[in-house]
This record gives sequence, structure tokens and C-alpha cells, in this order.
Amino acid sequence: MDSILVTGNGPLNGQIPIAGAKNACLTLMPATLLSEEPLTLTNAPRLSDIKTMTALLRSLGAEVSSLQDGQVIAMSSHSLTSQTADYDIVRKMRASNLVLGPLLARFGQAVVSLPGGCAIGARPMDLHVEGLEALGAEIELKDGYLHAKAPGGLKGAVHEMRFASVGATENIVMAATLAKGTTVLKNAAREPEIVDLVECLRKMGAQISGEGSSTIEIQGVDRLHGATHQVVTDRIELGTYMLAPAICGGEVELLGGRMALVESFAAKLDAAGVSVTETQNGLKVARKNGRVQAVDVVTEPFPGFPTDLQAQMMALMCTAEGTSVLEERIFENRFMHAPELVRMGANIEVHGGTATVTGVETLKGAPVMATDLRASVSLILAGLAAEGETTVSRVYHLDRGYEHVVRKLEGVGAKIERIKGE
Repeated sequence: MDSILVTGNGPLNGQIPIAGAKNACLTLMPATLLSEEPLTLTNAPRLSDIKTMTALLRSLGAEVSSLQDGQVIAMSSHSLTSQTADYDIVRKMRASNLVLGPLLARFGQAVVSLPGGCAIGARPMDLHVEGLEALGAEIELKDGYLHAKAPGGLKGAVHEMRFASVGATENIVMAATLAKGTTVLKNAAREPEIVDLVECLRKMGAQISGEGSSTIEIQGVDRLHGATHQVVTDRIELGTYMLAPAICGGEVELLGGRMALVESFAAKLDAAGVSVTETQNGLKVARKNGRVQAVDVVTEPFPGFPTDLQAQMMALMCTAEGTSVLEERIFENRFMHAPELVRMGANIEVHGGTATVTGVETLKGAPVMATDLRASVSLILAGLAAEGETTVSRVYHLDRGYEHVVRKLEGVGAKIERIKGE
């Protein structure tokens, strides 16, 4: 099994290109199931999760081609052979559940395994099921599979979600594009990935308004056509690499970054003593002067502080001056990286959904183990700021969400290498 060796090497300087968003691309790919005509995505990230979604779509009979070194994905669902998403594929990745809404909308039936992914919380399917049932679907759970049908087709409805779930919003919006009549989805998630999905669906002929707000209205149409769409910049990769010069010093420009994607995160960095400025090509990040200051963080749905940047922010707070409190309100198991940071000399106390971090002057390199996708990169960030060598094992998590990590960090002066396992 591969590992990553990081040696603390001082300030970072240069440019890092930011890829297309993993979470957006994984949502956009199932949209091909809504139409017989081709859907082409550009600016696609090159990640193992994208390969998993490709395998899932192919298992349904879709044609999926990876072009231009993986940055273009060409898809066609003109002759699907199955409406069943098997456990063997779905268990690998949470986003696999996003085939449910499109299959149900277009074919009136779908059988989808309960999904897998990182072990960072229950993330139940009940919000997806409630929304689709509001559109007239009949869904039952049998032997670990959701069996869904809508014999008379889906019908528009007014539905208010109990929680602003990103995945449920995406599934319901995709399903509603082909439902008869108008659907009004209240308490919808507002993330940029949902805005990106709606922009793509609109190019395919969908009639949708209100994306980016808590109420989305969808007027169902008889059919959708093909389109070409550019995947939005990955705000989580952007935020992650914004932390590299914050924790190490130096100045790094993130190419393709936009402030609108990370406003709440950038505000926290500013309060901590890190400058974030927009440039012609992206965002430039540098410490204002000296050691960063402790700041408190509460994770919230967009536009609040992203849960997917909490682990990385904790790494920064480990070396901040003062004590910070990080409260996790989205996922209940998202402090599994804390014990690994403690192995590096961090001072962290976890009580339920709250972690209290008292900054230390210096972290020490140590062998650590990644527990999930974002935890893995938080340990790499900590290793960049630590004295000596840090070996991060179980980095297969990393490959799910970050392309060319070693190359990108090496490009700004980091001393980092991937060690091939047996």
C-alpha cells in the first residue's frame, strides 16, 4: 500500500493549478442518464472516484469515454441495458446514489444499492427517499437495495426538506426535470456544485430557477437533449491549497480560484492573519506577519464554513497562537484525524462534536495513518510544517479527491514524495 513521505522544508512559493470539482463532476455524470443524447464534460478532475462513477454508468449500459488525458468525459445513455446499480460498485462511493433520481425519472424504475464512501457519518438516504416519494415514487428497502418505481411517471410537487442535504437536493432536482408539472423544492442546499448542476441541466433543456437560494423551482419537460458543460473549480481543493502557505509561510497563487467559492473560509483565514487576494488568474495567499492566530470554526452548509475543510483547518490551528474551538455540525465522526495530529505533537481535546486545539510552536514528524479523504490531506499539510519526516499511510483515500498532490506541492517547493507499496 502506498504512502506519502513529507519533510518540513520551510516556506512555499509559486503557483498551483486547481482542478475541476470532484463533487460537481460526480453529480454531473449521472445527468447523462436523463437523456438519449450525448453529454460532454470538460475540466474534469482525474480521480479514482471519477473512475468509479464511470464504471457504474457503464454497468448500466452507458457509453463513457475519457479524452484529453482525462480532462474531458464524453457520455451517451442512448441505449441503457439496466436500471440496477449493484452493491459491488456503489459501496465504493457515496455519490453513486445520484443515479437513483435520473433512472427513476427517465425509466419509471430503479434499483440502487445503499451507498458507501468515507466512514465519516451515517449520511442516510431518507432525505432522498422522502423527496422522490413526494414526486410520486414508490420506494422500499429490500436486502440492502432501494427498489423504486413510478408506474405513471413522476409528478411535480411542493416539498420541503428537513435538512439542506446536498445529495438529496441534487437527486430531487434531476428527477424533477422530467416530472409532469412544477416542483418547488424548499430548504434546498445552496452549494456551488448545485448551481453548476442546474447550469448543465439548463443547457440540456431543463427549466429551473432559484439555484443558489433555498427554494428551487423546476418546471418538468418531456425530454432533455445533449450538451457540453465545463465543471466548476473545486472549492475544497482550492481551500486545501490555500492552507499550504498559511501553515508553511511563503506566497502561493491558486490558478482558477474564485473568492465567491470560498468566502466564509477566506474570512476565517483573514481573521487568523492570512491574506487572501484576488488576481487576474486566481487567488494569492500569504501570511500577513508571523505566526497565525487561533480562530474558532463551526461547520455549516454553504455559504458557511465547509465541513470538507475542517480537518485541514485543524492542521493550521495546531500551530496557531492561542486556543481554537472547532465544532462539527455536519458529520458526527469527522475528528478521526485528531489522534494522528496528536502523534505529531498537537494539543487537541475532542468531546463529542467539538475539538479544542491549543496551538504549539512546532509539530514533529511522525508516522501517521489517513482515516478518510480530507483527513489524509490534513496530515500532509501538518507534515509540511513539522520538523523532520512525516509518513502518511493509507493514502488511497487521497486519490479519491486530489489529483497530482505530490506534483502540485513539489511545484511550490515542498519536499514530498510518494512511496510505492508492495
